Amino acid sequence: MPISTGAVRTVPAAPGMRLEVWMSRPLFDFHLILGVTALLVAIGLTMVLSSSSVVSFVSSGSPYARFIPQCIYAALGVIVFIAIVRVRTSTIRAAAPWLLGLSLAMLVLVLIPGIGVEQMGARSWFVIGPLSFQPSELAKVALVVWCAHLIAAHASSRGGVGTALKPLAVIGVLVLALVVLQRDLGTMITIGTILMAVLWFGKFQAPYVAAITLTGIVVSVILGLTAGYRSDRIKAFMNPDLDPLGLNYQSTQAKYALANGGLFGKGLGQSDAKWSYLPQSHNDFIFAVIGEELGLIGAGMILALFGIVLLVGLRIADRSADPFLRMLSATATTWIVLQAFINVAYVVGLIPVTGLQLPLISAGGTSMLTTMMMFGVIAHVALREPEALSSLSSGGSSWLTRVFGSPAVESPPTARSRDRTVPTRRQKSAQAQDREPRRREPSDPGRPAYDPGVAARRQRRSQR
Repeated sequence: MPISTGAVRTVPAAPGMRLEVWMSRPLFDFHLILGVTALLVAIGLTMVLSSSSVVSFVSSGSPYARFIPQCIYAALGVIVFIAIVRVRTSTIRAAAPWLLGLSLAMLVLVLIPGIGVEQMGARSWFVIGPLSFQPSELAKVALVVWCAHLIAAHASSRGGVGTALKPLAVIGVLVLALVVLQRDLGTMITIGTILMAVLWFGKFQAPYVAAITLTGIVVSVILGLTAGYRSDRIKAFMNPDLDPLGLNYQSTQAKYALANGGLFGKGLGQSDAKWSYLPQSHNDFIFAVIGEELGLIGAGMILALFGIVLLVGLRIADRSADPFLRMLSATATTWIVLQAFINVAYVVGLIPVTGLQLPLISAGGTSMLTTMMMFGVIAHVALREPEALSSLSSGGSSWLTRVFGSPAVESPPTARSRDRTVPTRRQKSAQAQDREPRRREPSDPGRPAYDPGVAARRQRRSQR
C-alpha cells in the first residue's frame, strides 16, 4: 500500500479544555485575585469621582474633595495588601490574640462620651482632626483572623473542633454586644455573617449551627423592632409607597436612578441622581449611580466581579493544605461577597436598608483599608498553595517574588525530619567506610583467603 507523506493535521483543543489547562497553572489563583482586586479598586475610584463631584463642589468648591482622600486610602490599601502577602503565616497567627484584644479595647473606648463621636446615628467613630476611623472595621479583621486561628488550633487537638465552640461563642457575643451598643446595624450584620461562616466552614455539628442560627434570627428581629431608626427602615421596606418624601425617599430615588440607566446607561458622569437627589450617592447607594451611568451591563459587570471573587476565594481555600489558611480564605471571601450582595440587595429594594458599603467601590477610608486587608489575606493564601510554592521554589515568576516575596513552607516538621541530625566529621568518615566494599586479601597457596564470617565464629568461641 502506498504510504501517505502528507502533513499531520492537528485538531485544536476544545475551549473547555483550554480553560481547564489555563486554570491548572500554579499561580492562576493568585494572578486572578490580584487582577480582580485591581479592577475593583479602579472602578471604585472612578465611580467615587463621578458620584461625589457635585456634592464635593457644593460643600468645598472642589469636585475632587472626596476623590483625593479616597485615592490616598487606596494607595495605603495597596501597601497593606503587599505587606500582608509578604508576611509569614506564623506571624499572622501569633498576632491574632493581640489584634483581637486591641479591637475589643477600642470598641469599649468608642462608647465613652468625649472619646467616641456619633455620626449618622451611630457612636462608632474616632475623629482626630480631618481623619476619622471606625474601630468596628478593625474588629471584623481581628475576628476573622482569631477565629481561623482558634479553629485550626482546636482541630488538631484531641477534643476536635467542637471544643472551640465555647470560646467562639463568648467572643462572638461580646463583640456583637459592643457593636449593638454603638447602634451600628450594618456592622452587626457583617459580624454575624463572619460568625456563621466560621461555624459553616469549621464543620461544627449541625444541631449547634441550627440553634445558633435560629437564635441569631430571633435576636435580629427583636433588635430591628425595638430601636426607632431600625424599625423605621423595616416599616419603609414593608410599605414601599409609604411616605415617598420621608422614610422611603432614599430607596425611591435609588430605584429611579436604576430605571433611568436602562441597558447601556446614560454615560459615565451623566447621572442625575448625584445632583443632590440621592443622599449618600457616593457611599451606601453608589450602586444606583453605577446602574444609571453604566446601565444594566455595567451593574452586571460589578456583580460578575464579586462572583469571581467568591469562586476563586473558595477554590483557594479548597486547595490550601494548612487548616488555618483554609479557614482564613473561606471566611474572608464570605465576608466580602455577602457584604457586596447585601448592599446591592437593599439598593434594588429586596431587603431593608442596612448601611453596608459596597466593598472597594463605595467611598470610605476605613472600609477601603479593611477590605484591602481581606483581599491581601486571600492573596496570601493563594501564594502559599502547594503548586504555587513548587513553582516559586523552582525560580518561576521572578517579578512576583521581588514584589510579594518568596513564601517559605511553614508546615511543622514531620517525625522523619525531626530524627534527622547533622552528622559529625567522625560519623561521616565511618559512614563512608561502611559504604565502601570490603577488599578481599590476595590469595596465597599456603594461606586460606580471609573470610569475615569464619573470623566472627572463631571470636565467639574464644569468648566462651
